[in-house]
Amino acid sequence: MQRTASDLLRRLVGDAVPAAVVRSDGRVGPAVPLGRRIRLPGRGTTFVREIAGPPGAPTLVLLHGFMASGGLNWFRTFDALSREFHVVAPDLRGHARGIRSLRHMRLADCADDVAALVDELGVSKVIAAGYSMGGPVAQLLWRRHPDKVAGLVLCATAPAFSAESRHVADTALATLAALTRVAGPFAAVPAAGAQLLRRVRADRPAGFLEWAAAEMRRHDLRMLTEAARSITRFDSRTWISSIDVPTAVLRTNRDRLVNPAHQTSFVTEIPGARLVEHDDGHIACARATFTAPMLNACRDVAGRANT
Repeated sequence: MQRTASDLLRRLVGDAVPAAVVRSDGRVGPAVPLGRRIRLPGRGTTFVREIAGPPGAPTLVLLHGFMASGGLNWFRTFDALSREFHVVAPDLRGHARGIRSLRHMRLADCADDVAALVDELGVSKVIAAGYSMGGPVAQLLWRRHPDKVAGLVLCATAPAFSAESRHVADTALATLAALTRVAGPFAAVPAAGAQLLRRVRADRPAGFLEWAAAEMRRHDLRMLTEAARSITRFDSRTWISSIDVPTAVLRTNRDRLVNPAHQTSFVTEIPGARLVEHDDGHIACARATFTAPMLNACRDVAGRANT
């Protein structure tokens, strides 16, 4: 069983995870920036990992994918991006230490949370980079708060799911969302993933695995199921052609979850959008090879944006 779990993690990550580092307080932890909690008036308290970057650097807001967190989604890129950008990576609603709410989880609320966070940080405009689920959040941030968005980087995402997958997923996820609202014991499910991660501690740095397990345990499962349903219902195809900020599309060419052809539709629909290709699948962000194309996409947008 241990070997099976180890093989699974290797398949997900593909190469060595970052080595643990010793913090200033002597504690050992993963090679990700420390975060802090920020209260967003009228919305709740969220958690943000932030690196100041060079003086005067443009602000890059990193929006993670489904079942991830700001740290888990972007741990490969923090160092490289922070050399050129002020990096902000929040945990979105229901994920890790993101906002908790009794309201149904909606991607539009995530976008409004990000807008409120931008205000709290005192930043005028940002480049919003969204991965998978973060892509719809980035698009909605532009649509609902265009004055706050200087550019977009859309990674491993699309304007919409296919009609077939949306119909099937919508029915299943509606049922799951209803069940998880009344079935508290489901909250133990993420811990099973954490236990799987612990089984491979002999093969991977314990600091990273313990941290990843903790991130998984923090998810709110009810909100996750509602988030998944919101993703399947998202469709920006009627309005993405009106996006008027510099946009780069980081297409994952071997993606089996988000069809590369659907990713490419951003390039054909958004005026001036540029394509950056990456020959990997949907979990490309977990691999070291993701850093270079991500940095190139962000540089491209920053060079054209008015920040």
